[in-house]
Amino acid sequence: MRLGGKDDNAQQLIAIGAAIRACRRDQGISQEELAYKAEIDRSHMGKIERGERNVSLLNLIRICAAL
Repeated sequence: MRLGGKDDNAQQLIAIGAAIRACRRDQGISQEELAYKAEIDRSHMGKIERGERNVSLLNLIRICAAL
């Protein structure tokens, strides 16, 4: 199975970020609080939520655990 090109990858990162943001907002916590709980820099968390960074598996696990 072959994944799509750069545009598909960008859309996937945006979708992951949007899902993280939605879960965070549903729980009523700030981006700063989530970043603190996940032990990720707040500015990096913002970039993840906007789909600007390719979140590593380990950071994704941290975010999920924090949520």
